[in-house]
Amino acid sequence: MKHLVSIDHLKACCQAAGSLAVLALVAAACGAQQTGQERLQEPVYRVTKATSQPVKGGEPSHPLDPALNMAREGLERIRNDVRDYTCTIAKRERVGDQLMDYEYMFAKIRNGKEVNGRQVTPFSVYLNFVKPAEIKGREVIYVAGQNEGKLCAHEGGVKGKWLPTVWLLPNGPFAMRGQRYPLTDIGVENLVLKLIEKGETLRKYPDVDVKFYPNAKVNGRVCTCIQLMHADKKPDTDFYVARIYIDDELKLPIRYEAYDWPRSVDGKPELLEEYTYIDLKVNVGLTDNDFDVKNPNYAF
Repeated sequence: MKHLVSIDHLKACCQAAGSLAVLALVAAACGAQQTGQERLQEPVYRVTKATSQPVKGGEPSHPLDPALNMAREGLERIRNDVRDYTCTIAKRERVGDQLMDYEYMFAKIRNGKEVNGRQVTPFSVYLNFVKPAEIKGREVIYVAGQNEGKLCAHEGGVKGKWLPTVWLLPNGPFAMRGQRYPLTDIGVENLVLKLIEKGETLRKYPDVDVKFYPNAKVNGRVCTCIQLMHADKKPDTDFYVARIYIDDELKLPIRYEAYDWPRSVDGKPELLEEYTYIDLKVNVGLTDNDFDVKNPNYAF
């Protein structure tokens, strides 16, 4: 999920106010260790076509029910068993009519946890941009309920040598410029929640085509691919076809891709968004220091 803000736009706005030029940058993400980052190539993922037949089972009350059941089981696992994780995300999004370039980020994410209605661990995010070169080294930190709800960010690349660190509201105009989603939507748990929300909305349409394909592969990981397709465009359907890849071992989604309807009868579906979580490592023991701008390993 892309959350970069136009540097030129911010610079112009800040100069008009008589202040230093600033930047806004955010992303949706997950990351890998530095050695893995250095090995990233274009494209960073390989998704094989699932050639097996759709998984067969009993007749559900709606074609979406098996997928929704799988998503709810995944959400329960995340909330019960997943404290934190690191991974690398390959992200590409269409913003307006423009399909943006791929971006790659290293991230640490800690899931928010509550006990008896009291928050004991805040949802926390650290991002470090890996590619492309002009933004390499860009960093973002966000901790829910802290810093007046703001994220902290600094630029990478050449601009990072003279642009200052800034604090921004994740859903503010600077942070959201050119983005599909705010930083607060990042992460596997939020992805599953949104999939459940979309699935429940689509249950009112009986003509949703749902297929399960085993043995799909994402970066060598064996997955079950769930494909959703709409026969006709409806007011609250925001994609023509979407695919979710559930890692068979981790029981977590590691890739999501969605396409818009073709613009012409002979046209192809157009990519809306895709997010691939690479080298996902669960429960690595992240601490408050991993989400502290004063961490000496960071460049804030």
